[in-house]
Amino acid sequence: MNMNERIAAWNAEAQQCTCGHDHRLVQMQVFLEHGAIRRLPGYLLEQGYNQVTVVYDGRTGPVAGYEVVKSLQDAGLIADEFQMPENSTGDIIADEAAIVQVLLGVKQMTQAIIAVGSGTIHDLVRFVCAKMNKPFLSVPTAASVDGFTSAGAPLIVSGIKQTFQAVPPEAIFADIDITQQAPQAMTAAGFGDMLGKYTSLADWIVSRDLGGEPFCPVAYRMTEEALTACIENVQAIAEGRAEGITALMDALIISGASMLIIDHSRPASGGEHHISHRWEMELMAAGRKPVLHGAKVGVACALLTERYKELASLSREPVFDVYAALPDASQLMAWLEQVGGPTTTDQLGVTQDMVEHAFATAHTLRERYTGLKYINETLNVV
Repeated sequence: MNMNERIAAWNAEAQQCTCGHDHRLVQMQVFLEHGAIRRLPGYLLEQGYNQVTVVYDGRTGPVAGYEVVKSLQDAGLIADEFQMPENSTGDIIADEAAIVQVLLGVKQMTQAIIAVGSGTIHDLVRFVCAKMNKPFLSVPTAASVDGFTSAGAPLIVSGIKQTFQAVPPEAIFADIDITQQAPQAMTAAGFGDMLGKYTSLADWIVSRDLGGEPFCPVAYRMTEEALTACIENVQAIAEGRAEGITALMDALIISGASMLIIDHSRPASGGEHHISHRWEMELMAAGRKPVLHGAKVGVACALLTERYKELASLSREPVFDVYAALPDASQLMAWLEQVGGPTTTDQLGVTQDMVEHAFATAHTLRERYTGLKYINETLNVV
């Protein structure tokens, strides 16, 4: 089955699920193929969109943004364009200033907004689309993050990383010809984001049993299957082959869909993401250049796995068997190294003090039960 058929099958299964969790219909078209962006003009014309805005940055414009704009204009569409300006450190941060810039850069009469880029551009556009009540379309330029299909927009507000519910894309045009040309560091970040599902899925089991939080076996299995596919294709991903990039992008889209189907990031985000968010906020507060999200998540997953295996050996809670069953941290780091990603906090620019601070406080960033929360609020006070 192609992606759209699989989404339809998951929708049908979720609607029959008796887990008690609310389920949301995933309604989007996914074009995951070579030359996918060539489908954009026809799709827009079929939907009756005559005027759109294309949002890109200084890197993704030359990669795909300019081509998207030209193809739409050649098809007779009005295609406005907005290039996100860089901040003082030469980067783009999904914060309040960037949100305002996008809001000012999009004309009110535009009928849809197209994000051309990776995670940051997508998070800004999806949030602005929610506020302006505009359809959101996605053109990923790298297989770098699982947030392309998500409805959640992780934003930095008042210096704190928070996820806001926004809108998912109406359609996603994942062009393998484009994503295969992305820097390997971006591909490695996407792999790191997927590797973090080892601890996020284990945390979800723990939150179900110890925290009484909602659990959906359909969303769990979707994410688990996506993770397995990445590990099975790790060498092709490391070599940047088309089949490897396709498998990784497929997995990232599935992971996003699993969050969308239950309208929650629980399947794909656990303690490893909370640690990553803490590091991101501290790096930003120090005026440091941002580190790719998935790069931080991959390293955090390996470090957290060590702590979780220790927890499993110390505690008699039966549910912690899921932590004991995680791959060894050395294996996780070997996979990260294989795809060309960082494996240590030193490579991320994260100090040991930042590591310890994150492990002691990151569980407070989200109202969510994790092994990290248990370590800090139960184990350490006994």
